[in-house]
Amino acid sequence: MPAEATADPMLAHVAEHPWVADARATPDGVIVVWPDPAATTAGPRPGPLLREHLDHWAEVYDWVYQDALGRHSDDLDLSGWRASDTGLPLPVEHMRDWLARTVGLALAHQPKRVLEIGCGTGLLAHRLHPHLRGYVGTDVARAAVQRLGDAGLPRTAFVQAAAHETTADTVRAAMDAIFGPGVAPDCVLLNSVTQCFPGLDYLGEVLRQALATVSDGGTVIVGDIRHSGLLTEHFTWLERARDPGSGESDLDARVRAAIAADEELSFAPQAVAAVLAAQDRPVRVSLHARTMAEDSELTRYRYDLVVHVGPGMSDVAAPVRTISWSEQPGPDLAATLRTTLADRPVVVSNIPNALLRDTPTAVTPYALRQAVHGLDAAVLLDAYDPCLLAVAAPAACGVLSVEVLSDADRAAGPDAHEPLAGFVRRRLPEVLRDHLRRRAPGSRPPRIVVADAGDRGTR
Repeated sequence: MPAEATADPMLAHVAEHPWVADARATPDGVIVVWPDPAATTAGPRPGPLLREHLDHWAEVYDWVYQDALGRHSDDLDLSGWRASDTGLPLPVEHMRDWLARTVGLALAHQPKRVLEIGCGTGLLAHRLHPHLRGYVGTDVARAAVQRLGDAGLPRTAFVQAAAHETTADTVRAAMDAIFGPGVAPDCVLLNSVTQCFPGLDYLGEVLRQALATVSDGGTVIVGDIRHSGLLTEHFTWLERARDPGSGESDLDARVRAAIAADEELSFAPQAVAAVLAAQDRPVRVSLHARTMAEDSELTRYRYDLVVHVGPGMSDVAAPVRTISWSEQPGPDLAATLRTTLADRPVVVSNIPNALLRDTPTAVTPYALRQAVHGLDAAVLLDAYDPCLLAVAAPAACGVLSVEVLSDADRAAGPDAHEPLAGFVRRRLPEVLRDHLRRRAPGSRPPRIVVADAGDRGTR
């Protein structure tokens, strides 16, 4: 406790709170606090402040799923799926296309046993379980877990658990019952859940548990990730849609403010490189573009990351040729691409994404998907520039080493946007003011602010 706290009862009460590492009073009476690192730690057990962030999202989704306003049928409950620019429900056909892309990605690796972390209303569970020997889904929302359990889907089990509780006894018991005693899943799936994570430390803890759980030769699929390298473009698109007549300077200011206030996690592939590099088993990665037909934020600004785990990973024996898209002649996209891909293994790289770049050679992810339909090929995202696409044939030759991801200097944009700091800036002063009202009834709590992460003051 700082020396001045003994002379200022309010400061002393703030400094004694277990979530506070240090507290200082400014000359104008503001109390500046530094959070105790234990309050925001991600693991092995989340600290209390981080836990509050997780509980906030759990309450949001429990309410959304109970309300079930987007429920079209038992296997198509789109509750909570709304466009950020209009606030309206996303088109049903677009969501069917979105689902089909993730189902296809998961089944491409022919899994037999899937553990889905954050199964939500069961959009994927309903579509995956007929192809599997067993499926176990976890979610923080009690309403969703109960409804899915009541649905009676064969060879499935559903458990209320957070993303960091993959190794919990309740989850293991469900896997034992569905997969067999001690049998591991060969696919761990996290689809459209990482945006609710507080930060990279928590993401790392969840990934470590997922990687420890999956069997050799299996995959960990992290789907529908918001790309931090596209955050400025994403919010520029949103703010321009909200006010098309806005001037550039006003638009830029609104975009910066919106990003600062954004409460969801975004990250680039480089953000998980250290976690993957620390694995005892060999791992490789593939980065997949979202290839839906509809031009929406789900198509433009998100991607899928597949981690291929263990010595059972398939490798392409022949040397892989890499050809730049700018070297490909001809106006017929499908014919040009199929001719190039016939001499496989090959990766066609540096394809500008037409949803994000207005250049003559740009192509949409959907157009690439259509061009390679029926081929053993994958439409990929460039590891460093999220505005560039690639096509690999066969799909297996698009797998990258972790060392490639680790080259952060080549990446465009920040590794991540983490919402935990903003949450702490809002929530910790609220907690401390409540604490002061209990410790000093009748007194007026002073203004309390959380110090910037880089500000160490005079501690």
